[in-house]
Amino acid sequence: MVARSLEEEYVKILRDYLSGLSEDQLYDAQQLGKWLLSRDISPEELTDLHGRALEMLGEVPEFVRASFSILTEVMIEYGIEHRSVNSWRNRHQQIESEIAVASAMQQTLLPKEIPVYPDMEIGVVSVAAHQISGDFYNMIAQDDQRFCLTIADITGKGIPAAMCMSMLKYAMDSLGEIQMGPSDMLHHLNRVVERNIDTSMFVTMVLGSYDTRNHRFRYAVAGHEPGFLYRAKTGRFYDLEGQGAALGLFPDTEYEENEIQLEKEDVLILLTDGVTERKINRYYLQRDELVSYLQAEVGTSAQHMADALYSRLLLLSQFELPDDYTMIVLRRN
Repeated sequence: MVARSLEEEYVKILRDYLSGLSEDQLYDAQQLGKWLLSRDISPEELTDLHGRALEMLGEVPEFVRASFSILTEVMIEYGIEHRSVNSWRNRHQQIESEIAVASAMQQTLLPKEIPVYPDMEIGVVSVAAHQISGDFYNMIAQDDQRFCLTIADITGKGIPAAMCMSMLKYAMDSLGEIQMGPSDMLHHLNRVVERNIDTSMFVTMVLGSYDTRNHRFRYAVAGHEPGFLYRAKTGRFYDLEGQGAALGLFPDTEYEENEIQLEKEDVLILLTDGVTERKINRYYLQRDELVSYLQAEVGTSAQHMADALYSRLLLLSQFELPDDYTMIVLRRN
């Protein structure tokens, strides 16, 4: 629609409305308004258009003509804000598009399939609080009977977290080929993270190697919640031991290695702080409460146990997920 035809269309709508005050003309005006917005016509331009339309329809009183000078000046400020909002909207759409790409990329970094081994089960629940998660987990087969398992939490959210996750994934894949132990692998990952991420960021992680022949789990901790171990013999949950500086804080950190043996029906649980630091109404979930919920599901399969706890905590927090949530359950049968 060229400028002349736009003016003619506006004059027609205005004339028809002033002649009969019909709702049809109001609808036509609404549709024209949508068209003007789609063409980024500013408020002051619309004011000028209305003034010219009145002139074309007949003689305009001098005081009405003069009033348009005031209206135009007012609309100039509206126009500036209008363009600012449009600029923000375009930038927001661009950011949303970038976030969608980063979110899709994140999904490709997570394991597509959970490994299957005799005499054991693995269950996983990982849910992002927003489009991009700061949680990361990975499972890498070391040989036919051993696999590397890690769970991590990256400080910050958004695209920086997705980029850091990508770096961790490919660093782990390359280091996995060297057959390092958990403490050595954390040491090398720490050097990678420390050199390549912003100083305001760091990564907490538990990294371990599970041997399905003797059901031994060797692991090391980098500033992360170590997790829980359920002993079927005693019917109790125990806190896993282990501590160490988060990845990215100090370049030459050494990590202590721990080892546990899983007996039949023992359960190993690794998790992020989105599980343990859950706010329920006005208070935070206590550790003994979390253990009691785990205890209630301990006789079920690993995946059912992970799903059941997620569902229970989501219900207790009235379906709010304030932080990324990841839990891995390993059960020896």
